[in-house]
Amino acid sequence: MFEDLRWLGIEWQEGPDVGGPFAPYSQSERRAFYLSAWRELRERGFIYPCSCSRKDLAQAAQAPHEGQGTLAAQDADDEPVYPGTCRHRTSDALDPIGLNWRFRVPDGEAVRFTDLAMGPQEAVAGRDFGDFLVWRRDDVPAYQLAVVVDDAGMQITEVVRGADLLRSTARQILLARALGLPAVDYFHCPLVCDGQGIRLAKRNDALSLCNLRERGTTQEH
Repeated sequence: MFEDLRWLGIEWQEGPDVGGPFAPYSQSERRAFYLSAWRELRERGFIYPCSCSRKDLAQAAQAPHEGQGTLAAQDADDEPVYPGTCRHRTSDALDPIGLNWRFRVPDGEAVRFTDLAMGPQEAVAGRDFGDFLVWRRDDVPAYQLAVVVDDAGMQITEVVRGADLLRSTARQILLARALGLPAVDYFHCPLVCDGQGIRLAKRNDALSLCNLRERGTTQEH
């Protein structure tokens, strides 16, 4: 990705390859920051341990659900609404290893924000998204927790990303609020799709910038 970005003429002032005032920039080196946030969330009762298997979740996802709201159809790859099987559980564990950990969303609360590209957005907790993962049983912090902690730690004020992550924004707003972190602005871009309207993704063996470059495409095209 660094090579592709440089080929496009994009430059950056900090990051894993150039350093900067908020290093380390590789998430594999930032576990201590994520663990500190996990402990704060556990101590304040925002998260709980979950032992549901993928099979359990797949079966729950196949069950009929009520209609979903504004952001619900934005990301077909988004995790299904968690049925709440382990929601009653508590734990005094000092580390998250061995279990999944989920954030307990405030059911019925409408999470609202104004996207800088797509305008006013709303998602209802417990309907459009459910209790979501913050830490995986294989001792890996989940995406939602990692990006919230990183954005705050690196003093990010504006996040620019694809429209498929609109619903994740509602989750991240709740996480930031629970951790007492400052709010950021969001700008969600339309996705680049192929001739059939399917978004370009590695799983679909879509063309990458590297492929296009090898075929002779220039930066201007």
